[in-house]
Amino acid sequence: MNYFDYAATTPVDPESLHVFRTVSEEFWGNPSSLHDIGGKAQQLLTKCREKLAAMLGVPSKGIYFTSGGTEGNHLALFTLALSRQTKGKHIIIGGAEHSSLHSSADFLQLLGFTVTKITLNSQGQIDLQMLKESLSEQTTVVSIGHVNGEIGSIQPLHSIKNLLSNRDILLHSDMVQSFGKTDIKEYTTVVDSFTLSSHKIYGPKGVGALYINPALDINPMIPGQTHEDGFRGGTVNLPGIAGFVTAADRCQQSFAPTHYMDLRAHFLSQLEVHLPGQYTIYQGPEDAQLPHVIGLGIHGLEGQWLMLECNRQGISISTGSACSAGLQGMSKTLASMGVNQRAGKEFIRISFGRDTREEQAGALANTLHNIHSAHIYP
Repeated sequence: MNYFDYAATTPVDPESLHVFRTVSEEFWGNPSSLHDIGGKAQQLLTKCREKLAAMLGVPSKGIYFTSGGTEGNHLALFTLALSRQTKGKHIIIGGAEHSSLHSSADFLQLLGFTVTKITLNSQGQIDLQMLKESLSEQTTVVSIGHVNGEIGSIQPLHSIKNLLSNRDILLHSDMVQSFGKTDIKEYTTVVDSFTLSSHKIYGPKGVGALYINPALDINPMIPGQTHEDGFRGGTVNLPGIAGFVTAADRCQQSFAPTHYMDLRAHFLSQLEVHLPGQYTIYQGPEDAQLPHVIGLGIHGLEGQWLMLECNRQGISISTGSACSAGLQGMSKTLASMGVNQRAGKEFIRISFGRDTREEQAGALANTLHNIHSAHIYP
């Protein structure tokens, strides 16, 4: 399979799919129902919540299952901001956050909030000095994603938290791209809330989780809801949740950083052989980069055209976040890094999965060379 877009979505793990089907058949009751069939489903839901919380090193009371990362980010930013609006109405987000956080922040502006967006430096990390200077007595929430979904740079959450210490400012982090690829336990207790998604880690689509520290005094975004301890409405997707937790457990037991580091090194070495000096890599510092995501630009080739040409040859790559596909303009990440428009339009994203092999990565580098040669030197 010539698929290099695992940062967008992943195939469902067979064990996760088996659990999804089994739960669909045997635990089909509504967990909120008071009869025995509903009670059986509720017991499984509780076990799933506790198991996920144990993986993350957080209290199970703070775990809320959602329909995915997008809903989780919406709920997090709205809930935290609205719960603290008597203190102030200023929130801060990263300039390259997932579109769900940008849209949530834009809506909060309509409600009278002020939003500051923090740019990235040349290595794809948050400008800590700009963040520090943007903090005020009115600031209540800061939202910075753990790992950038377009280039894989890791954000310094510990340093960010230190800037917020003793200021009564909440820190939310979108951990969709980091969960399942690295051990996030050392970060889950640093933040006040975070979001996860199932389909990024070989689980079913349409399910995810939001954690909010249960010690916080917050109110649900919409009052009077009857599911997830009143935090959200809609009957929970128990088969999806069970499949999600199964996939998460599988990922936790089989972290393979060496596999991805070897793939990255092999691909980049082959790219240098085939296209020396003809490309730009966008990445974080060596100690702050997830290896499975590679953001780059091939000089002289528009990224969207290159993606379509690869697709014509049976190879799947992307031009950035799938949630921004089809939208005009350059990558939010590159724009936030100050990359010029011309270079920004050359951007493509390659992301590896656990089934990717070195020969596939090498073949991709060769294909990019062939396309470049045919286009530049017809």
